[in-house]
Amino acid sequence: MLKKFFQQLLSSFMGAWLAMVLFGAVAVIVIISLLASQGKAQTEQITDNSIMCLNLKGAIDETESSAEFSYPALLSGNIERPQSLRTLVKGLKEGADNRDIKALYIKCDGASASPATLHALREAVLDFKKSGKKVIAYADSYSQGDYYVASAADSVLLNRNGSVSLHGISGTTLYYKDLLDKIGVSFQVFKVGTYKSAVEPVLLNEMSEPARAQLDTLYREMWNFMGDEIAGSRNMKMTDIDSLVNSIIMLRDAEAALSAKLVDRLVNKRNVGDILARAAGVDIDDLNIVSASAVAHSSIDIAHGSDNQVAVLYACGEILEGSKDGIDCEKLVPIITDLADDDDVKALVLRVNSPGGSVFGSAEIGEALDYLKSKKKPVIVSMGDYAASGGYWISCCADKIYADPLTITGSIGIFGMVPQFTGLAHNLGISPQTVNTHAAGSYPNVFSPMTEAQSRVMQASIEDMYGKFVNRVATGRKMKAEDVEKFAEGRVWNAITAKKLGLVDELGSLDTAIAEAAKRAGIPNRYNVSVYPEAESSLLDMISELQNDGSMNALAKVLGQQYDIRLIYSVQRLLNRSHAQALMPVIIFDYQ
Repeated sequence: MLKKFFQQLLSSFMGAWLAMVLFGAVAVIVIISLLASQGKAQTEQITDNSIMCLNLKGAIDETESSAEFSYPALLSGNIERPQSLRTLVKGLKEGADNRDIKALYIKCDGASASPATLHALREAVLDFKKSGKKVIAYADSYSQGDYYVASAADSVLLNRNGSVSLHGISGTTLYYKDLLDKIGVSFQVFKVGTYKSAVEPVLLNEMSEPARAQLDTLYREMWNFMGDEIAGSRNMKMTDIDSLVNSIIMLRDAEAALSAKLVDRLVNKRNVGDILARAAGVDIDDLNIVSASAVAHSSIDIAHGSDNQVAVLYACGEILEGSKDGIDCEKLVPIITDLADDDDVKALVLRVNSPGGSVFGSAEIGEALDYLKSKKKPVIVSMGDYAASGGYWISCCADKIYADPLTITGSIGIFGMVPQFTGLAHNLGISPQTVNTHAAGSYPNVFSPMTEAQSRVMQASIEDMYGKFVNRVATGRKMKAEDVEKFAEGRVWNAITAKKLGLVDELGSLDTAIAEAAKRAGIPNRYNVSVYPEAESSLLDMISELQNDGSMNALAKVLGQQYDIRLIYSVQRLLNRSHAQALMPVIIFDYQ
C-alpha cells in the first residue's frame, strides 16, 4: 500500500515537473525569438533599389494580429512575425507605389493557405505588375498552391533539382460507422437538407451520392478557375494544364517542367541573389531584400483629419458558445453592440471565414448585426475561404456581400445529433439506471434512445429552425422563400455559382468591401480602418491560453496545421454537439 502511495506521489511529481519544463522551454523559446525578431525588424529597412519579398512560407493567417510569434512557427524554428493576408496585400500595394522598391521576389517555400487566400495574393501580385516593376518567382520545388501564385510572375525560376506539383483538387471525408459500431456508440440524427452531409460520417461507411455529386461539382469548378488562371499567365490552354496533371508532372524532374513551359528557367539556388541584384540594378553586395510585411508596417495610414472609422470585424472559425476557439457568440455579440453604439464607427465590414456551427450562436450574431443596421450604419460582408451554413446565416442580411471567386458558401441546412452510449456502457459492464418524475425528465439521455414522441418533436424543431434560416436568407437577399429552397437543402457552392444564384452580390476583395462600406457611409475619402477583435500577444497570454484550453485545442495551437491531427479533431467535432447545428461537413481538403 505504501509502495503504491509513493508510486502515485512520484508520478504526480514527475507530471508537474514535466509541465514546468514544457512551459519553461516555451517561455525561453519565445523570449529568444522575440529578441531575434526585434533585431531583424530593426535591420529590415527600405533603401534605394530594394527588392520586396513575398515569402510564401507557413500559415498565412486570416486575421490581423499583433502577435510577434506563433506556436507552430516556434517549434519549426521560424522566428518571423506571423503573416496575415491583409498585411501582405497592403505590402504589395505599398511596394508598387514606393520608388525605392524596384522589383518583387516571390519566394516559394510551402505556404499553408486555402484557395481563396492564394487567389487574393495572386490578384495582389497582378496589381503590383501594373506598376511596370518586374516580378520574379523562385522555388526549390513548387507546391501547387505556391505555383498558383507564382505563375503570375514575369519570370518563374525553378531549382535544377526541383519539380512542380500540379495535381488538381481533392477532398477526403472520414467515415466512422464501423468504428462506432465496434465500440458501441450510435447517433440519432435529425436534419433538413438532402445535401446536408455533415452527419454522414456517423451514419455511413461511404459517401452518399448527393454528397459526392456536390463535392465533385465544387472541386471541378474550383480547379477549372485556378487552372484557367495558370494557363492564361503561362500562355497555355486549360487542356494543356489538365494533360500535365494527368501525366503526373508532380513526380517528374525540373527539365520536364521547363519543357512543359511551366517555368522559364532552371537555376542553382546560389544564383538567385545575382538575378535579383540585376533586377534591382545593384551589385550583389548591395542587394537589399525587404519583406512585404515590413513594407506594410513601414507605411502610416492617414486619417485625413477625421475620426470616422470603418470597423473590420473578423468572424473566423466555427461558431460556438462560450469557447475560446472559433467565433464565440458571447464575445462577438457585445463587440457588435459596442460598434453599433460608437458614434465614430460609421460602417462595418464583417469578414467571414467560417464553416458555420451553432444555430443559437448564428442567430445571436445575426440579431446583433440587425441592431447595428438599425442604427443606419452600412454592413458589408467580405467572405474569405468559407462562409457556409451558419457562416452564411450571419452574412445573408448584409447590405452587400463580396466573395472571392474561390470562396465556398451556401450549405443552407440544419441538423442535430444525439449520441447513444448504450452499447459502450454494456461492453464496459456498466448498467445505467434512471428515475424520472416525467417521461422527458432525463432528455437527452445518452444511455436510452429517444422515444418516438421525442423524435417527432426533435425533427419538428430542426425543421422550424431550417424554416427560420430560409426566411432569413429570403429577407436578406430579397427573394421568395420557395426560391431560396431551390438552392438550399444544405448544398455548398463556389462563389461564382453563388453569385449567379443571388447568394453573393459581387466578386471582390476585403479592400473592395471596405471601400464600399465607406462609400455607403458617405465618407469615401475620410476614414480610418479599425480592426476587431483586438489581438492579444503577450507571453503570459500565450501560456495562460495553453493552460486553460482543452487538451485538443492546446495541441492544435501548438502543433499547427502541418501536423495531421485532423482525424482526431473531426471525431471530437462530431461528438461535441449540444445544440442544433448549421455546419458544413468536415473535409480534409488537398489543394496544395
